[in-house]
Amino acid sequence: MLIEFEHTVVKNARATILHALDLALSESRIGVVGPNGAGKSTFARLLNGLVLPSEGRVRVDGVDTREDVRAVRRRVGFVFQNPENQIVFPIVSEDMAFGLKQRVPDKSERRARIAAQLDALGIGHLADRASHLLSGGERQLAALAAVLVTHPDLVVFDEPTTQLDLRNRNRVRDAIASLDRQAVVVSHDLDLLADFDRVLVVVDGRIAVDDAPAAALRWYREHCG
Repeated sequence: MLIEFEHTVVKNARATILHALDLALSESRIGVVGPNGAGKSTFARLLNGLVLPSEGRVRVDGVDTREDVRAVRRRVGFVFQNPENQIVFPIVSEDMAFGLKQRVPDKSERRARIAAQLDALGIGHLADRASHLLSGGERQLAALAAVLVTHPDLVVFDEPTTQLDLRNRNRVRDAIASLDRQAVVVSHDLDLLADFDRVLVVVDGRIAVDDAPAAALRWYREHCG
């Protein structure tokens, strides 16, 4: 899938958050790093229309986010840093079913698809568990399952491992590595991005570096560490 930024600017009442981005992203694994407040999360939210440009445009698979945000969101799944921001229903399988109802009207087909997705992430045993009783890693994987079950072409992750211990961080890392679709990952976890195809370094709302992981992460450590 091709993601295009064409002179994309994001402003609020007080400041410019992102300055005139011109980018084309098509790689399978794209990482985004930068200091706190640099504009990384805003960048991520542009990809599925959670944030719309103040100037310019963003196209996902040829679809302008401002012209047809619903079509963009059918293509792009978003996994928040805090899974509680996206888990709506109290039971894991019920939450996953909510996002599928319009896409998969048949209940038995929905149940089968949910079970298959949970099993693929190694959390089939969580189907009937209450979301608030899950560990941090389990909640993050359940939130990912709820996104993946809708079969998006692109999955965007905003700091997916920040609140996790090492074991659960590794589970989320493995889940990202095993995805059979494109992913954009915003993260302070530099090791998570080391084997990606491309890494962007965002500093003060601008792309300071756009390179292979080794070069981009080395620059980030030297200049922003």
